[in-house]
Parts: sequence; structure tokens; C-alpha cells
Amino acid sequence: MWGKKKPLPAYLRPQPFTVDTSDPRGMGGLILRYLEWMQIQNYSKETVAGRRVRLRQFAEWCDERSITMPGEVTKPILERYKRYLFYFRQKNGKPLSYHAMVSRLVPVRMFFKWLTKNNFILYNPASELELPRSVKRLPKHVLTEKEAEEVLAQPDVRTSVGLRDRAILETLYSTGIRRGELSNLRLYDLDTDRGTVMIREAKGKKDRIIPIGDRAIAWIEKYLKEVRAMLAPDPDDGILFLSRTGDHIHPDHLTALAHRYVDAAEIGKSGACHLFRHTMATVMLENGADVRFIQQMLGHSQMSTTEVYTHVSVRQLKQIHTATHPAKLDREKVKRLDIAESDNLASAKRKASISKTI
Repeated sequence: MWGKKKPLPAYLRPQPFTVDTSDPRGMGGLILRYLEWMQIQNYSKETVAGRRVRLRQFAEWCDERSITMPGEVTKPILERYKRYLFYFRQKNGKPLSYHAMVSRLVPVRMFFKWLTKNNFILYNPASELELPRSVKRLPKHVLTEKEAEEVLAQPDVRTSVGLRDRAILETLYSTGIRRGELSNLRLYDLDTDRGTVMIREAKGKKDRIIPIGDRAIAWIEKYLKEVRAMLAPDPDDGILFLSRTGDHIHPDHLTALAHRYVDAAEIGKSGACHLFRHTMATVMLENGADVRFIQQMLGHSQMSTTEVYTHVSVRQLKQIHTATHPAKLDREKVKRLDIAESDNLASAKRKASISKTI
């Protein structure tokens, strides 16, 4: 079937509520009603599943404190929940990150906004709930062009799996698409004549068309000709990249695949699919691409999200620094100075040794 949907990650698969959902005006019952409304409004199944997980966690926290009705929730109670998240420790002993805290608080805010709008409660206790301050973090690792080529050269293209993996890595590097977007690509999404790829129902349920390089297309065509025909099931569901058994490749498998080849390259950097996304954006900026085009390639709705790559791309800043900063010294001269100093030190040690023996 061409319309087959990709499976949800394990952590997003529905878990039974431990709180009472029989009361249609209670916390559990209204959460289920809110999730149903989201589905009717055509929110993505990933968004609905994520909200379900976070709201179930909030409802269980409330239930432990004998809070069973949304009308019993006040702003001080929500502030207590916020403090609870701050002091919460995961199984590895680490606290929740900023993003993890926000991912648990935003669904609660949206839920109470919906409750107020639909007159289930008189006022919104979450209207003034402040989220933790954002942390602007740069990507941990970004590959240079040389390092990217070393990673791309790791798959053994003499094997069917290696040829498929090379086509996958080339696609990630050329387009910078997310792993879930690549996992969901279909044969008709690739336009080799125009050199474009259609990404359907990406983050925010938005479609976009982006360019893909000739080299990536060449490897995909080689994979289609020599490998995919052997892997494709009957009937063929049209998924572009298939697993060894002819099934849909899960995004988690793509992460493991990319991570394995990055480690095999022994470049001293770690990462997986998103590493190629960071690298694509950075090298294009360093080679003169406008940040607005990078935003379109990555599918960012906010320019501020894309602008992080202007801080990672430092090649032009390095050139200006080298040309204008007065503290300059030829590297070869430094090497000669180091050699001379080491020779002088060795000579001094020999003289001291001779004086002791005398």
C-alpha cells in the first residue's frame, strides 16, 4: 500500500492511563477529549502521541496529590509541578534538560488553554506560567568537508547493504533532511530530472521541495538499479530506502547506521543523522550560501533557528582575524624556534651530566 504510515517510536506508543478516565469532567477524561480534538484538528500523530505522554505524566503527578479535577489546579500548583521537574532526576542521575522541561510544560499550558476556551474551567491557571529560560546551544560536532568525505567512503559499496548505506549517507549530506523525513521518502518523491526531492508532511505537517545534488542522485540510481529491486516486497509500498528484509527502515535504525560509519571513520567526532544536517548547513554557509536558502533547505519556520549555523560557520571570521589581528607568527618559524629550544635544553642536560661525573 502506497499510503502506509511509518511506525511511532517506542516512547510515543500509547500507554494506559493509571488515573481515572471514567469521569468526563475529570482530569483523565478531559485529557482524552483534548487529544481527540487534536486529532480532529489534523495534528500529526507524533504531536498527539507526545502530548498524550506528557499530559499522562502530569495527570499522574496530580493524582498522587489527590488533584483529580482540572478546576482544582491553580497557578501555585503548576509552579510546584515546575519545581518538581527541576529537581527530578532520571535513571542515570542527571536532571532534565531545558528542552525536556519545556516539552513537559508546554502541553500542560496548551491543555489548560483549551479547557478555558471551551468553558470547562472558569479561568486559565497556566496563562502566566513562565517556561525556563532557553539555552542557545551550538551543535556539538560539525564535520569539515574532508571529514564528511571520509565518513561517506566507509560503506563497502561492493555489497548490497553497503551500496544502500552509501546512497543514504549521500542523501543526508546533500539535503540535510531529518532522519524521519528520509525514512518516509518514496520513489515518486525523487525527481532526478529536476534534481529535487519532495518532503511530505515534515515537522509541522508541512511539505517542501528541496534540491538534491547530482552525486547523491547517482548513488541513489545505482542503489535503485542494483539493490532495491532485490529487496522490494510484493506488493511494493514505494518506500525509497528499504531494510534487508524489504521493510520500512525505522528512524532509530538510520541513527545506528550513521553512527556506526561516523565511528568507523575515526575522525575524533561523534554523531549520526543530525550530524550531516549540521554539516550541510555549515559548509553551504561557509561557501557563500544565503542563510535564507539554508532556512528553506532545513524546513525551519523561524529564522532564529537557522541563525545558529552562522555562529558555527567561522571560516570567514577566521580569515578576517588572520588578516587584521597584529599578533602574528609564521608557523614554520614557531617550529624552528621549538627545535632550537629543544636542542639547547638537550645540550644543557649533557653539560650538567658531565659536570656531575667530574
